[in-house]
Amino acid sequence: MTKVRKIDTASKGAPEGALEGARRATGDAPSGAAFADVEVVAVAKRRQFSGSEKSRILAEAARCTKPGEIGALLRREGIYSSMLHKWRHQQAAAQRDALAPKKRGSKIDPVQVDARKIAHLTQENNRLQNKLAHAHTIIDVQKKLCALLDLPIHDIPNEAS
Repeated sequence: MTKVRKIDTASKGAPEGALEGARRATGDAPSGAAFADVEVVAVAKRRQFSGSEKSRILAEAARCTKPGEIGALLRREGIYSSMLHKWRHQQAAAQRDALAPKKRGSKIDPVQVDARKIAHLTQENNRLQNKLAHAHTIIDVQKKLCALLDLPIHDIPNEAS
């Protein structure tokens, strides 16, 4: 194992700015003073693949038969194996959906379903209110009959009045 020694140019007698000037002249290293107020903000953008790109890459991966070819494809395209796996599942699901039988006839409109349900519930509410009013009428008649015949009336609180 070899050790690398760092050479200190300032201790060897070379002026401190001499090497920096040489680098600046060649363009290898910019001077700190010239670019001090320039700020570059790196903004990472997530890559998005279109359906045609995905299918092209999947077809190319399907043609890979030798060991290492898929790895080379992944490196060349800049994708991960998990993406390839996910795209294969998406493609299989799309094929299953395409082959699944479709329901015939008009599609159900959720607005119409809600309107029908509201109409049904309103009709049922009206029916129950009429039935309750009829029951209260019967109870009132029974109370009046008991009062006419001088029969004892059980004090049942009338919740409707």
